[in-house]
Amino acid sequence: MKLISWNVNGLRACVGKNFMEEFEKLDADVFCLQETKLQEGQIELDLPGYYQYWNYAEKKGYSGTAIFTKREPIAVTYGIGIKEHDHEGRVITLEYPEYYMITVYVPNSQNELTRLSYRMEWERDFLSYIKHLEENKPVIYCGDLNVAHKEIDLKNPKTNHHNAGFTDEERDCFTRVLESGMIDTFRYFYPDQTDIYSWWSYRFHAREKNAGWRIDYFIVSESLKDRLVDAKIHTDIIGSDHCPVELMIKD
Repeated sequence: MKLISWNVNGLRACVGKNFMEEFEKLDADVFCLQETKLQEGQIELDLPGYYQYWNYAEKKGYSGTAIFTKREPIAVTYGIGIKEHDHEGRVITLEYPEYYMITVYVPNSQNELTRLSYRMEWERDFLSYIKHLEENKPVIYCGDLNVAHKEIDLKNPKTNHHNAGFTDEERDCFTRVLESGMIDTFRYFYPDQTDIYSWWSYRFHAREKNAGWRIDYFIVSESLKDRLVDAKIHTDIIGSDHCPVELMIKD
């Protein structure tokens, strides 16, 4: 089974580039989006064979997530059940008999870390949400997690050390996720792989120079380890400042 996650940085803009062509080529069983930047009714996608689920931010043109899946879930939940976190359209959870499938767009700590303290609250509450679900069955979650975990995960770690996405606080939160019994699937398969990133700034010709960050992930419960087949980062696919990431798991 193929799972794809892509921060499209504005779905309408991405559709105007090559979204549908790449969507059809990737032919995923589950296709998760972040940063759709849409309100309900602003786009209609004809996706035969897929169930569509959308979560919109209250603020126009901001955040937002979606999941397109070939297999109908038992239940769908929007948000994590905490009002403070649930007005930005950041989380969709699909429940299947064997696991939960979640798309998430983690808040950015912003320039000069103006939102870092909120980000820390989010990290605590989201991990609590994941662990609560895990008491029932395993969890797969994916998306733009807005953190490069280790120095290997970005091109210029030294100059970015105290910038949003590579602060000690954010990296420590990610470490806690892994220590709680979750797997970073790309690093599970490719622990030493360098120079593979999923996001590049639009400035300074960063993508041409491959001066990027790996901030898009598939994270799974340890109990799913035996079902993992492969993980990929589709660096050749353009249309956004992020590229799609992939997880293959056994049905």
